[in-house]
Amino acid sequence: MRLNRERLSVDILLESTPIDLYSLTRPELRSLVESWGFSPVHAAHIWKCLYLGLAATFEQFPGLPRRVRDRLEAEARIGTLPVAAETESGDGFTRKYLLRLADGECIETVLMRYTGRATACVSSQAGCAMGCVFCATGQMGYRRQLTSQEIVSQAVHVARALSVSADPRRLRNVVFMGMGEPLHNYDAVMRAVGILLDPSGLGLSAERITVSTVGVVPGIRRMADEACPVHLAVSLHAATQEGRLALIPAARRWPLDELMDACRHYCSRLGRRIFFELTLIDGENDGPGDAHAMGRLIQGLPAQVNLIPLNPTCGYGGIPSRSEAARRFQRILADDYGLPSTVRQRRGIDIAAGCGQLASPA
Repeated sequence: MRLNRERLSVDILLESTPIDLYSLTRPELRSLVESWGFSPVHAAHIWKCLYLGLAATFEQFPGLPRRVRDRLEAEARIGTLPVAAETESGDGFTRKYLLRLADGECIETVLMRYTGRATACVSSQAGCAMGCVFCATGQMGYRRQLTSQEIVSQAVHVARALSVSADPRRLRNVVFMGMGEPLHNYDAVMRAVGILLDPSGLGLSAERITVSTVGVVPGIRRMADEACPVHLAVSLHAATQEGRLALIPAARRWPLDELMDACRHYCSRLGRRIFFELTLIDGENDGPGDAHAMGRLIQGLPAQVNLIPLNPTCGYGGIPSRSEAARRFQRILADDYGLPSTVRQRRGIDIAAGCGQLASPA
């Protein structure tokens, strides 16, 4: 897998100080430290302080020689994102962080706790250009792309929050299901993925990272052709082109037939299943006919269907499907088409931290 789309030479790095250390891969950090005339041993120590020690300041780098620390303080920075606000859900398992970017924009990141593990739901953009009608991020519009270091910083923030609170859980999963369309920001997202996967850092497993898309066809094909090791989730939300257009304006650019061709290409190239997602909206896409259409559409592909009852947002008047409609949808998929499915456990709805609820102040 090629993760070097934003790869920067040391010469370029030296021209753009202060260098955000979260922007560097481990080999790049080593090259930078060596260009300063220091031993690569110090680069390894810095890397461990960043991702194992979860240091937020250079003062938290124990055992680093003064001359190395002085150079870091002069030419580099640790791009932690200040917390503008944080809220804890009444469920006791979900915490949402409003993080402020250097230019004043804000993004939301969510920590979800489960038995023995924790998941970070990270954003890939400030806002989103896809315009899904039921999504709070789509309703706020597109602001800008996030850099790879801003993405990495979110995961580190969640790992640090777990550590500071003495939570025995460790960050094990990262899902790109926060604000923004990850495949609309492909290069930065995949560069961040490479940093998160580094076994000497956070050491996340590719099996524990999921990239979710509303159907950006070129990005899906790139993931297949570049053998991207992480999971792919495709938000269908409807099984017909007409139904998708009513919910996802981007379906006009990437019609359903093109999207499914890309999904078949992905499965053929990688031999890996796709998670197909469907936000269930009462009376809109949750009837027996909708379930049969979904089954016919994806039957034959290695697939898992995630059914997500609609989460409320101010800009959309739909209501979530009733539990009996969701169970009926599941039965049809299983009995008639042999497709496994799950109904997404709802987390953080009371603090607008659920799927489709993330946004930031105007």
